[in-house]
Amino acid sequence: MLDRRKGKRQRTERFSVTSEYALDALFERFYHAKVAEGRKNKTLKSYKENYGFFVEYMDLRGLGRDVRNVDTEMIRGYIVWMLKEKVRFEGHKFKSEAEQTVGLTPTTVNTRLKTMRTFFKYLTIESYISFNPFETIKKVEEDENEIKIMSVEQLQALLAIPNQRRYSGFRDYVIMHVLIDGFFRINEALSLKTTDIDFEIGMITIRAEQSKNRKSRAVPISRHTLRLLKDIIKDNEDFDTDYVFLANYGEPLRDGQFRHRLKKYAKQASIPIRVHPHLFRHTAATMFLEKGGDLRHLQMILGHSDLRMVTRYTHLSKTSIKNQHEKYSPLNEVIGKLNKERKILR
Repeated sequence: MLDRRKGKRQRTERFSVTSEYALDALFERFYHAKVAEGRKNKTLKSYKENYGFFVEYMDLRGLGRDVRNVDTEMIRGYIVWMLKEKVRFEGHKFKSEAEQTVGLTPTTVNTRLKTMRTFFKYLTIESYISFNPFETIKKVEEDENEIKIMSVEQLQALLAIPNQRRYSGFRDYVIMHVLIDGFFRINEALSLKTTDIDFEIGMITIRAEQSKNRKSRAVPISRHTLRLLKDIIKDNEDFDTDYVFLANYGEPLRDGQFRHRLKKYAKQASIPIRVHPHLFRHTAATMFLEKGGDLRHLQMILGHSDLRMVTRYTHLSKTSIKNQHEKYSPLNEVIGKLNKERKILR
């Protein structure tokens, strides 16, 4: 640990937990403060999950859950543990042993650190601690890997898999149409209620409480998808609910349930890339641009406040980029009049 007054290293001292510095009690105060600020349930859930991962490491290392035991050296040890030792998807009932590999991705590590940064910033502002140990901790560098999208043929193959004669199969078929047609996030699609759909003008309203940026937006939907929505709503008449997508006993379908079924469909369709609900959003945004749609309208459909965010969801295919280059390369103008058949002098 660094002595901030003298700039020298000190031997780390481990503290036994006392009520004044008990980390669990301080986290509860932080959590209730965020509830009072109106944070979404999904955000609050992530706070608890990420705090749980943090204290799991403290317990493994024999550190008491005392805020004084958290310093920059301990935090860096936590980061290395996540990157090198922590098992991905450990204990996940829907993940195979092959998927439970050692070492979390830098993106996952940064997500878990984000909660702890927010927590310790709160502790500093509220004067529970005098120094925030996360201030000097940098984000783990992330590789900007190319995000894959599905082809038209893969989408068609995927849509051909669900058994539409069964309620669950037809429901999944409709969900996939809504994700493709509306560019929705999965929680936005599964939260749809019948009152959110305007069948007259062909628009779906995403309510502010379901939107990531807490702003409502209206999204146009094709007549084909509207017909499917009418059919699934009719199939729901036996249940007293406004939700559009239901599980077998009439309760709203959960995110995890659909993800699990989608994974099975993708395997049956022999799609070689990892298929997940957000992949529909990436794919739809890319196809929209490739067919001539503009960024401003795409921004409105996706529901992003910042236009720069839109580029994260658009990954033009290599074929599209090559076609654009062949059409607009400046070399076309340069060699246009010089592009004559070459004669070889012997």
